[in-house]
Amino acid sequence: MTFKDRLTDEIAAREADLVALTQDLIRIPTLNPPGVNYREICNYLDRRLTKAGFATEMIRAHGAPGDSDRHPRWNIVARRKGARPGACVHFNSHIDVVEVGHGWTVDAFGGELRDGKIYGRGACDMKGGLAASIVAVEAFIAICPDHAGAIEISGTADEESGGFGGVAYLAERGYFSPDRVDHVIIPEPLGKDRICLGHRGVWWAEIETHGEIAHGSMPFLGDCAIRHMGAVIEAMEAQLFPALAARRTEMPVVPEGARQSTLNINSIHGGEPEQDGDYTGLPSPCVPDRCRIVIDRRFLIEEDIGTVEAEVRAVLEAVRDGRPGFDYTIHELHRVLPTMTERDAPVVAAVARAVTEVFGHAADYVVSPGTYDQKHIDRIGRLKNCIAYGPGILDLAHKPDEYVGVEDMVQSAQVMAFALQDLLGG
Repeated sequence: MTFKDRLTDEIAAREADLVALTQDLIRIPTLNPPGVNYREICNYLDRRLTKAGFATEMIRAHGAPGDSDRHPRWNIVARRKGARPGACVHFNSHIDVVEVGHGWTVDAFGGELRDGKIYGRGACDMKGGLAASIVAVEAFIAICPDHAGAIEISGTADEESGGFGGVAYLAERGYFSPDRVDHVIIPEPLGKDRICLGHRGVWWAEIETHGEIAHGSMPFLGDCAIRHMGAVIEAMEAQLFPALAARRTEMPVVPEGARQSTLNINSIHGGEPEQDGDYTGLPSPCVPDRCRIVIDRRFLIEEDIGTVEAEVRAVLEAVRDGRPGFDYTIHELHRVLPTMTERDAPVVAAVARAVTEVFGHAADYVVSPGTYDQKHIDRIGRLKNCIAYGPGILDLAHKPDEYVGVEDMVQSAQVMAFALQDLLGG
């Protein structure tokens, strides 16, 4: 029996444990925002990984966005040193999940197992991937306890809100430095036979139009900021959206629609504030003197971030030139440059070989439409040898009745264990 045959059998024998682990993780509702139960899930992982021979660290991201005594940003990093020198392979998963939303037909935090699928918020994105990586590593250690190098597993905060209280905080403190880590695998749900090399870029900005408040019965005495914002959106529809739709990338972005540049108007707020739900009165008659939108611009590796910003400002300036009384402010909220690991990078090659061995066909190479924590490992950690690979269907992320397939997790665990053996030796 070959080493990989033994690994396959070991993982298969752990299927029930893999299911139970995934269910346990889903049943800890780590909702972000605001960021709850982070310490609880880190404590759970600490107990699990300590039993597997890992030395663990609990790290709170003091001062990071969102961190407070009420909602502390906790992370766990676990490390197991091998019997002799060698590379370090790090599996990083985020522990937070997005809001539940409406439309569920099952308990969002029940972890229900039905027809080979485990349901719950975070099942796909990405507690199934976290569980699969843990079982893969534990199975590898059981077969090869005297492996070379080191294995790390981390559970990190706030990926869904930018990752600043998680991977970014750790990267700033050297946890993803090439001096410490050689290979990083992030088990995001990009598909069990696909290797995600990176992601598009993102530029978020808030635009505010200004007006003058007046009585709603005499709007001619004021200046309606919402009408000004309507002119901005109209100009974007006429000029910017068509221009972006015409741009295509050579990056293998999935799904197909994301191979172009995109712009989303994330939110719009104008006029007097929303009242509490129990308020039964009417609004006051006022001309709104302010209106704000948040835009979410996703851009391609072929585009320059300076141009991305400049073309939005150009639309605003064109509206100003043609609209009396128009005034605006704009400020940046967030920026991330595109990143893409080379196909011949060691971690890519190892996972590609493992995919072929498990599935009998070559891996598909893709790029994510949205960013994930690879951005911080690349930009802050300066570690290029990083990919996303994990079980789950990307289209299910953030949706009602989110699930992860048990067979997908088992097979992904096999791929991760095979890649680990390739990278460390066994």
